[in-house]
Amino acid sequence: MILAALMFVFGAWNVQQLAQLPSVTWLTCAFFIVVAISVAYSRFLPDYLSPNYLSSKVLKRTLLCIAAFLLGVCWASGFAYWRMNDELPHVWEQKDIAIEGVVASMPEATERGERFKFDVEKILTTGAIVPKHISLNQYRAYSHGGNRDSNKDAVDDAAELNQFHAGERWSLVVRLKRPHGTVNPHGFDFESWALAENIRATGSIKSKAGLKKIDDFVWRSSYVVEQFREQVQKRITKVLAGKPYSGVIQALVMGDDSQISVEDWQVFLRTGTSHLMSISGLHITMLAGLAFGFVSFFWRRSHQLVMKLPTRKAATFAGVVVALTYSLIAGFSVPSQRTFYMLLVFSVALWSGRQLVISQVLAIALLIVVLLDPWAVSSPGFWLSFGAVAMLAYALGGRVGQAHWFQAALKTQYAVTIGMLPLLLVLFGQASVISPIANAFAIPLISFVVTPLALLGSFLPIDTPLNLSYEALEVGMLALKWLNQLPAAIWQQHEPAAWTLIPAMLGVLWLLLPRGFPMRWMGLLGFLPILLLVPTRPALGDMKVTVLDVGQGLSVVVQTAKHNMVYDSGPKYNEQSDAGSRIVVPFLHGEGIKKVDGFVVSHNDIDHSGGMASVLALMTVTWLDSSLPEDADIPATQRKMRCFAGQHWVWDDVQFEMLHPRAESYDDANIKDNDRSCVLKVTSQAGSVLLTGDIEKLDELELINLEADQLKSDVIVVPHHGSKTSSTPDFIEAVAPRVSIFTNGYLNRFGHPKPVVFERYRATQSLLYRSDYNGAIEMNFVSKRNIQIVSWRNQYKRYWQDSFEPLN
Repeated sequence: MILAALMFVFGAWNVQQLAQLPSVTWLTCAFFIVVAISVAYSRFLPDYLSPNYLSSKVLKRTLLCIAAFLLGVCWASGFAYWRMNDELPHVWEQKDIAIEGVVASMPEATERGERFKFDVEKILTTGAIVPKHISLNQYRAYSHGGNRDSNKDAVDDAAELNQFHAGERWSLVVRLKRPHGTVNPHGFDFESWALAENIRATGSIKSKAGLKKIDDFVWRSSYVVEQFREQVQKRITKVLAGKPYSGVIQALVMGDDSQISVEDWQVFLRTGTSHLMSISGLHITMLAGLAFGFVSFFWRRSHQLVMKLPTRKAATFAGVVVALTYSLIAGFSVPSQRTFYMLLVFSVALWSGRQLVISQVLAIALLIVVLLDPWAVSSPGFWLSFGAVAMLAYALGGRVGQAHWFQAALKTQYAVTIGMLPLLLVLFGQASVISPIANAFAIPLISFVVTPLALLGSFLPIDTPLNLSYEALEVGMLALKWLNQLPAAIWQQHEPAAWTLIPAMLGVLWLLLPRGFPMRWMGLLGFLPILLLVPTRPALGDMKVTVLDVGQGLSVVVQTAKHNMVYDSGPKYNEQSDAGSRIVVPFLHGEGIKKVDGFVVSHNDIDHSGGMASVLALMTVTWLDSSLPEDADIPATQRKMRCFAGQHWVWDDVQFEMLHPRAESYDDANIKDNDRSCVLKVTSQAGSVLLTGDIEKLDELELINLEADQLKSDVIVVPHHGSKTSSTPDFIEAVAPRVSIFTNGYLNRFGHPKPVVFERYRATQSLLYRSDYNGAIEMNFVSKRNIQIVSWRNQYKRYWQDSFEPLN
């Protein structure tokens, strides 16, 4: 059974790696093979008919594994076909559509308004096609004189926030688009997440016109749960108003970590305690155990109750009910699902009088999770959650003798730390060095003090428990922040190849063998590939240029044999999120880059400099070159300079030349930020790339007049994202690019790239790329006039991603 469950999960996982779903014909054939194997397994291959019992057993297990794998493929593919068919057609993107439906989730506060899931019941616009499950934003009204241009989807000034509540039925006018995220090496896949969450379109409420509440509440179990979650959130917000860690309490009680600050998340990640700051299996198990003990204490004291139902069964039932309730309040995440299903399997076994070992329980829970949610296999939490329990079962189960509680605690922490290290390095490229120390006090504090008090104060009209919970959390945060200041708090490295996980896990299993096994230290050899096989660097004179997909903005990373340069840092999305922390730094870490030798910020537009603060805070940067104003928010300790034409340096036989702006332009306060963009040309022995920022027509004319001989380049990152204010025919002719790259957001509000500009580059027979269509563009300049180009969205395509018409 265990092997069959693992093969089923393996089949479901393989589906999530496909660029295209298997055909219906293929799936039908696979299903009939499963049926045939099942019949043969049960009727035609009994062991006692076989002259060779061992061969018969091996054959039966092999057939069982094949059937389980194919069934996993069919199951996950069937779910994918069903969900993918519910989609928003391209022709209805960014059009006003009147719909009627129910607020399906607790509204989540954002910087500019609120966001919630919405179940569509009726489409009121004739001919429109809208998915049944969408995510909507309502944006905060702007005061008169505010900058409306920063978000054209903002509602009008009369609109109000906080008027939507879970379970309400509304009539709305919305503007939607298909789920579309940035696609980068070592980056987060928003489209995969949206599919797993069954969000088939995203958008905003357009105006007050058509906005009408129809029903105060629609009775449905999921809406009841969401409404209760909303009430709990309001209570926590009210009692802990203005306190910096109230978001952590909210995460512990209801699994909503959206209000935890970026700084606090960094502390949790660096100390290895992030698993405690949301609903974890430990919390659910603890609550279920408390319910078990409470019911057991009182049940056994009533003869009538005991005669009707044994104490142990009654207490077990109570524990399962509490675990289910808490899991639902927490949003039923993968860790909570895993814990609940394990407790449920244990409870069913107890009620039926069966004996199950932990590996069987874990396999059944694993199977149930993937049966209900085939996309769970794409979640890092899925592997970390089940992996941690499996590692504990392996390291602590079946050992002779009983250790002292302190020794057992140390061994538990050792097993989890060593056991999860390979997964953490493959999934995130980092692991906390101080995690054992931090968890030693954080686990008991959070699980046995903070969480129970927070739950008690959230569900009862008594403020004292919530306040006590917060005070205990403050003590823990002080200790975690002190640990976070240690210089070697975290091990950061490149993101290793997936195959290196296999020898590393084999090494872990060897290291965690019982005492007495010889040469357990040799398990460390399994870690060598995951630690030592670093990404290949360009040869001397060559370079690797990656134009990252940051949405409507720009960020480029240039790698030479021994140096690294970042040009621009992408946009700032909101106060807690920017492209620097979400895209640029994860890419640098994934590539094994620990130091940025040069950081060029072309100009002071938020779509180019928005991620600068994160890059400076999270990376070691040797120097910063920019056209930013003197009062820009740059750390005083950072070495910085102004970019100007004539700056020149050579790294590893690769030349860097600054072509714009003129040094004297800084004396003219009337020059716009765009016109002062740092224009940089990078030349290797294999070719050159021109990075242009947001220069416009007059700047292009100036470059043609003053730097005409230097403009010709093999690759150009198109000025100003393809705006009609740039890319004059004369400038394009002077550059004569073989490759032209447009960096713009999907369906951006500016309409970039403008069709007329796009056609100008097409007319030159240049090879065209768009970051919204192609994702990150990786270019390896490896030999004379040879540029190897990888379009990340096309090269590493998954079945849930949109396909676009060829650009060339």
